[in-house]
Amino acid sequence: MSEVLAAEDLTRHYAVRRGTFSRTALLRALDGVSFRLARRHTLAVVGESGSGKSTLARLLTLIEQPTTGRLVIDGIDTARPARDRRQHLRRSVQMIFQDPYGSLNPRRQVGAILEEPLIINTGLSAAQRRHEAQAMLARVGLRPEHYSRYPHMFSGGQRQRIAIARALMLNPMVLIADEPVSALDVSVQAQVLNMLMDLQADFDLAYVFISHDLSVVQHIANEVLVLYLGRPVEQASRDALFARPMHPYTRALLASTPSVDPARRRERVQVKGEMPSPLSPPSGCAFHSRCPHATDRCSTERPALRPIDDRLVACHYAETLA
Repeated sequence: MSEVLAAEDLTRHYAVRRGTFSRTALLRALDGVSFRLARRHTLAVVGESGSGKSTLARLLTLIEQPTTGRLVIDGIDTARPARDRRQHLRRSVQMIFQDPYGSLNPRRQVGAILEEPLIINTGLSAAQRRHEAQAMLARVGLRPEHYSRYPHMFSGGQRQRIAIARALMLNPMVLIADEPVSALDVSVQAQVLNMLMDLQADFDLAYVFISHDLSVVQHIANEVLVLYLGRPVEQASRDALFARPMHPYTRALLASTPSVDPARRRERVQVKGEMPSPLSPPSGCAFHSRCPHATDRCSTERPALRPIDDRLVACHYAETLA
């Protein structure tokens, strides 16, 4: 499988002014994320709100540039692409948003919504654009008459199917899915997830799947990246991570996932308090103020993301806790 996206030590920092007379503070929204993504491969990015997941999505879709680090899409360095390559980069990575109600223009018919990317990026005729849009509607399970309807006439699941169809209109290589099923009913979630997996195989797609729902992640991901306060704390294949989580934060996330199967219920992991402010993160390990296994070393020495067995873990005591 060919590699379509590579992130190397990506960071994104923001200067934040907290008051008229206060000094500018530095918010490290993302701090050292690296991964590689191949076709037909799904990387899931998980973590609590404020962990940096959506910031990473904005970098991958070229909405923002990283403060430092390197992002390569289809072999092209996104920092200084040639002019004729910029359009190719933007077509290569598309995004599916969380809210199927807010992501579609309520004033436009579905056909116009789907054709808009083709109008901007291609020289297709009106008849060709209509054909492409209707074909994509059929591919996501909608009927031809839906072409001339407005978004408010559809259910949440149907709207998300329209949003997915729009993301696929330019035949991208990578889809960034930011909580794409969290706003849907559970039964509809399963339908949309199965459709995404079918589309991945049919269109040879790579996915970056951002989610807080680990049961969904276990269903769709090949690899999982766990973020905490903008930093990666564990990165492993899906099977390895769910079978034996090694970082205390990963263990807490998995323990909080409900299960009706007694054999799959995990020991309860006690995590203290809430995530600290990214404007003033704790010294040493960012998780030490909430970790039940923290020692004095954790509060003073930041653990490096290091290889342990079949994964990368940022914890001083990962081997003894697993």
